[in-house]
Amino acid sequence: MDGYSHTHLGDNASQTRRRLTLSLVLTAVFVVFEAAAGVYSNSLVLLTDAAHNLTDVIALALSLYAVWLALKPSSAAKTYGYHRVGILVALVNSTTLVVISLGIFFSAYQRFLSPPEVKSGVLIVVGLIAFAVNLVTALLVMKGSENDLNLRSTFLHLMGDVVSTLGAVAAGVVIFFTGWNLLDPLVSVFIGLLILWNAWGILRESVDILLESTPRDVDMDAMIRDMSQIEGVLGVHDLHVWSITQSMRTMSAHVLTDDIAISLGAQIQGQLNEILLKRYNIEHATLQLECADCQPCLYSDMNGITVQHEQV
Repeated sequence: MDGYSHTHLGDNASQTRRRLTLSLVLTAVFVVFEAAAGVYSNSLVLLTDAAHNLTDVIALALSLYAVWLALKPSSAAKTYGYHRVGILVALVNSTTLVVISLGIFFSAYQRFLSPPEVKSGVLIVVGLIAFAVNLVTALLVMKGSENDLNLRSTFLHLMGDVVSTLGAVAAGVVIFFTGWNLLDPLVSVFIGLLILWNAWGILRESVDILLESTPRDVDMDAMIRDMSQIEGVLGVHDLHVWSITQSMRTMSAHVLTDDIAISLGAQIQGQLNEILLKRYNIEHATLQLECADCQPCLYSDMNGITVQHEQV
């Protein structure tokens, strides 16, 4: 990576850290206010949202740490650097969302059995304030979240709060006019299901990356066909594709060629790298060229079948 790219990434990370810090401060201050309002109004919706906001504080702090740590240079001990820290944070964030959802369901069950009276006026006012705070913090984190699983997990945390506060306001309005206190735990269950749904997507993708699974949008058969169309490529085997982070992919493969000069091999590698970058967003590929007719070669195809390549 050249100096300009490194500086550009550093500037982006600095801007991200500032947005995360501002979101962290706003959310932490509001958690205290909303929890007090929930206790005063006897509203499970507000207490549920305050608990979710508390996990947002933790999620923002972890994301902030991950962004800072990812800028540390690679070393002999960590040749890929610290980029995977963001994936670990996403895994922790999504797991906490699952735990929160289960807690919401349990609290809602207890209130279904014995619904207490809810101070709907407090619920409406605090819900509107919460909506504004959560929306601002979510928008601060949104930039870059589409290509960063760490930021996306935090963004989903915050957007879950935006939706839950809208539910709290709606519940407060209905309770104010009808006195139907059962709506408070009912909305909480809906919020819990929404949080659980969002958490599952992040959790699944985080585990896939940590297990070095093939990215879901990569068709391995199509990749082999594309690589085999390059002039001079006789076959591809031992192909592996995995992700370091959501947006950082890498691969390795053995490429069979004729007995050619190193310069021609370099041209083939260059053409393969171009295809892999343009069609599959793979910036780092380790390609080992092998002479197909130079010596017997044992290799495995994509179906795991061992093939003997006979010397001519």
